[in-house]
Amino acid sequence: MVDISSILSGMHTDRKVQIRGWLHNMRSSGGIHFLLIRDGTGIIQCTMKKGSVEDRVFEDVKGLTQESSLEVSGTVKEDKRAPGGYEIKVENLRVHHRAEEGYPIAKKYHGPEFLLDNRHLWIRSRKMQTILRVRAKFLEAAREWFKTNGFTEFHSPTLITAACEGGSTLFPVKYFDQEAYLTQSWQLYAEAAIASLGKIYTIAPSFRAERSRTRRHLTEYWHLEAEVPWCDLECIMDIQEEMLGYVISVLCDEMAGELESLGRRVDELKGMKPPFERVTYDRAVEMLNEEKVDFKWGDDLTWTHEKILTQKFNKPFFVTHFPTGVKAFYHKPDPKRPEVTLSADLLAPEGYGEITGGGQRIDDLDELLRRMREEGLNPKDYEWYIDLRRYGSVPHSGFGLGVERTVAWICKLDHIRDAVAFPRLINRVYP
Repeated sequence: MVDISSILSGMHTDRKVQIRGWLHNMRSSGGIHFLLIRDGTGIIQCTMKKGSVEDRVFEDVKGLTQESSLEVSGTVKEDKRAPGGYEIKVENLRVHHRAEEGYPIAKKYHGPEFLLDNRHLWIRSRKMQTILRVRAKFLEAAREWFKTNGFTEFHSPTLITAACEGGSTLFPVKYFDQEAYLTQSWQLYAEAAIASLGKIYTIAPSFRAERSRTRRHLTEYWHLEAEVPWCDLECIMDIQEEMLGYVISVLCDEMAGELESLGRRVDELKGMKPPFERVTYDRAVEMLNEEKVDFKWGDDLTWTHEKILTQKFNKPFFVTHFPTGVKAFYHKPDPKRPEVTLSADLLAPEGYGEITGGGQRIDDLDELLRRMREEGLNPKDYEWYIDLRRYGSVPHSGFGLGVERTVAWICKLDHIRDAVAFPRLINRVYP
């Protein structure tokens, strides 16, 4: 039994093989059946000629239904006319399960709500297969970079009691006799772990109860986060662009065909390698005002503001030094200018906007307590976190990357919902 991907790579030309998979599509012409079979690693054309198999088998195939599961035996032949350049000349076929008639996903146009209702079937489509493979390779390459650069993977709780970035976007959960919340980020726990493991990262789900219906928001999304001791703002920006640059390079080398099929030109993506320009928040305000946008210093950047800014760049860029009032309490105020923080968001070009957020954390106990009071937070809720400034505090920084946002940009997707298999949206938690 072999994988279709190995056949399409040319490893089995002129050899007899067996594959197992699902009938993706089928057509017949005269005395030939053309079957497209999918096994999870790829799709290959299998041709069955009348006379090359038992008459009973040939006739039985006429009645096969889409998504029936099959086992096929035959000889691999190179054929430039076939999808992928190879096909299997079928010598035998066995049906494991004959799918019911009326497979819901037809060739005709289906609206987004229909496809979301039938997501469990839509993920079998070529487009979703391709996106999910790119996503998997993205995370694989990121892990490779972190391993090579001395990071340790660390996991933190999903159920929390203290908000990381604000209580208004937390999902409450009944936790026995008390209330808990689904995490927005691992960050507070990461700051504890750096004194144990040094440079760390995680890839885990996060949850935001934002009542947003934009093309770039999910209520459950995957977070790639890193935290680094003895690291300042410039250090953490360097880490982000080096990691992202490596991942993009791997995708261009190993997933070129998949990216091109999604409409992302590889030469275009290769041109987005680091270094990435640094733009201060002050300059971003000026740029928006130059475009006649009514934006005042101290306002937070929304998606519409980011979209305007991204049109001025042809690769990712950082916006740095956001005002204290728009960043979470743990962001370190700039010692030279306390009204701004040592923070940075990385924005993707082409209108996609923010894909990472991060910066330097407050490492001084008194400064942390002052910022918590300014934000109206109760220090008793954060006693363990405050302890970190009492016992061996060091300068440290971190960032969080939204996996779906980044995959959506790399794959040039119209909506973030297609960057994950089963999206969770404000009005959707099924299937």
